[in-house]
Amino acid sequence: MENTFEIVKAVVAEVLKIDGEGITMETRFIEDLKADSMDQFFLIDGFCEKFDIDITDEAARSIHTVGDAVNAITEALK
Repeated sequence: MENTFEIVKAVVAEVLKIDGEGITMETRFIEDLKADSMDQFFLIDGFCEKFDIDITDEAARSIHTVGDAVNAITEALK
């Protein structure tokens, strides 16, 4: 799971064009990182591409934090 977190953090930093240093599992995409709806779309797309998985629209709607993304990716990889 640690490796998944590091990859998610890298995708978030790349998509949002930010320094990923302060990102934790509790970091919220909208409230903490100021991501808008297009950013969220690109984040989900980036996760799917990086991990070679599909995240359903329903699952994507429940991703609000970095931890949520890590958990959704972990589930999709099973």
